[in-house]
Amino acid sequence: MQLTLTFTILGVTIFLFMTNRVRADLVAVMALLAFVIARILTPAEALAGFSNSVVIMIAGLFVVGAGILRTGLAGMAGQLLLKWSGDSERRLFILLLVIVGIVGAFMSNTGTVALMMPIVVSIAISINESPAKFLIPLSFVASLSGLMTLIASPPNLIVSQVLVDNGFDKMGFFALTPIGIIGLVVGISYLVLVRNHLLPNKRNRTQSAEGYTLSPKKLVTDYQLDRQLYTLTVPADSTIVNQRLADLKLPATYHLCIMKIHRKSTEGLNLLPMTYQEMAGPTSVIHADDVLYVQGDVQDITRFAKDFSLTHVAFSDNEASELISKQLGVAEVLLTPHSQFINQTISKIGFREKYNLNIIGINRRGGYKLQNMAEHRLRFGDAILVQGAWDEIEMLARETQNVVVIGQPKEHASIAAATGKAPIAGAIMLVMVLLMVFEVFSPVISVLIGAVAMVITGCLRNMDDAYGNMNFESIVLVAAMLPMATALEKTGGMNVLSAGIIQALGDYGAYGVLIGIYILTATFGQFISNTATAVLFAPIALSAALAMAVSPMPFMVAVAIAASMSFATPIASPTNALVMTAGGYTFGDFVKIGMPLHIIMFVVMMIAVPLFFPF
Repeated sequence: MQLTLTFTILGVTIFLFMTNRVRADLVAVMALLAFVIARILTPAEALAGFSNSVVIMIAGLFVVGAGILRTGLAGMAGQLLLKWSGDSERRLFILLLVIVGIVGAFMSNTGTVALMMPIVVSIAISINESPAKFLIPLSFVASLSGLMTLIASPPNLIVSQVLVDNGFDKMGFFALTPIGIIGLVVGISYLVLVRNHLLPNKRNRTQSAEGYTLSPKKLVTDYQLDRQLYTLTVPADSTIVNQRLADLKLPATYHLCIMKIHRKSTEGLNLLPMTYQEMAGPTSVIHADDVLYVQGDVQDITRFAKDFSLTHVAFSDNEASELISKQLGVAEVLLTPHSQFINQTISKIGFREKYNLNIIGINRRGGYKLQNMAEHRLRFGDAILVQGAWDEIEMLARETQNVVVIGQPKEHASIAAATGKAPIAGAIMLVMVLLMVFEVFSPVISVLIGAVAMVITGCLRNMDDAYGNMNFESIVLVAAMLPMATALEKTGGMNVLSAGIIQALGDYGAYGVLIGIYILTATFGQFISNTATAVLFAPIALSAALAMAVSPMPFMVAVAIAASMSFATPIASPTNALVMTAGGYTFGDFVKIGMPLHIIMFVVMMIAVPLFFPF
């Protein structure tokens, strides 16, 4: 009865995945609940996937990948690849997949995809291509790279351990490398041929580069603030020292705005010169040696400097970096139809007092107004450029009554906070990979070390930024699907099918059983993890070889290979689940692209395995 229920739940789950009418993670959770309700799994067994090291590692790799993207390391790597590939999209495609294959030879396919995915997406956006054309190939080649070395894939380690447990020698580190090279060459060749025919060329809402068109640096350029931004130094004998900005009434008197103040730190021992910056507001007090960043017309700036004996009037030649920093930024906002600010002058609405932000420009039907800001009367349809602390801009984004913030200030704040830290992110990634290659710690611990390092070094802005970059749809999907292997094992479903294959093909000799083992392993590998597949089929393959008195190596290698051929479904591998959401793929996309590759790899491997590992 339970065996029938297990296959029924499995069949319904696969059907719902294929229809793509219900989110994949919800389908997986419903299947999980069905196993518990049917008393096939205990609650502890059903929830075991959420504590599985693979799931924790995926979550950590999302954080590491975000750090790589935030710091600009992904973009730098992408530009390097673009330089090497020249103007050839085909050469870029091949070069990218070759690099994935090399990286994947020394770390898990999940880690390879999570680390390379930000680079791939960055490259796709930079050449105005859909990331969907690159992400499935990324996942497939990462799976194939699992055959390059012993540590590249869990199934390799599992079959090696089964051999050792039964008195055979362990597999060598490069024992599978010839098979892996053949697999990579065949797989990459196939993907190159079908990339413009079978791979979808579509964008989902998360892939568009539109979110970057309103970046702070672009806003600075669009509003031509480089022509209006100057720096003034406050000498100790200036009459402006110790005065509040509110008392000076600079907008009304001089038609200018002080946007931020650079100030030397007076705290600590001052062994090293330390400066910090603050958002200029009505309560700000001017100190000696302050550097004021002032926006206004050059004549007004000159008059202001002369009246208060300010020195070093300089044109700012790096306007974007002056206005945008880890603490301060700019954003564009629109007035809502029922905004209380419509038909009000900027001086009357108290915008700075209410939101602690400066209004430094107005875009009215394509015309930019940067002079005499306090006197301008706002109209519906105006776009307003505001400047201030990122935290205040994020608070403004929650305002819905009067204004609507355009773009993604939280995203831009995170990127600004990580600016200049690409070398740190690269070092963290390198250390993490080395820890995994030399097995200093278990892979999940190595990944968590990398994730924590990304946060504490500032490559990610804070823990909220780290959590915000975790794709919980993928995490829940993988965690909920892992216990399916437990259900199949408990009910005997796996043994029923495997015994039937061996009985049916035993008359065809060792080669016939090898084909049967490969097909059965590859089939179940499309619905359960490659690790679980190898755990279940490695002992069966070994028993079959011993029963026929032939070498177990070709059968064990076939299990390792077939378990890594995770192409036909999005649940076949965590790597497929990772790219499914990012690429906006459907279940059918994996079937359409993966099944032909499955057939090709089956033919190739059934020739190569007996050649390199005779019976």
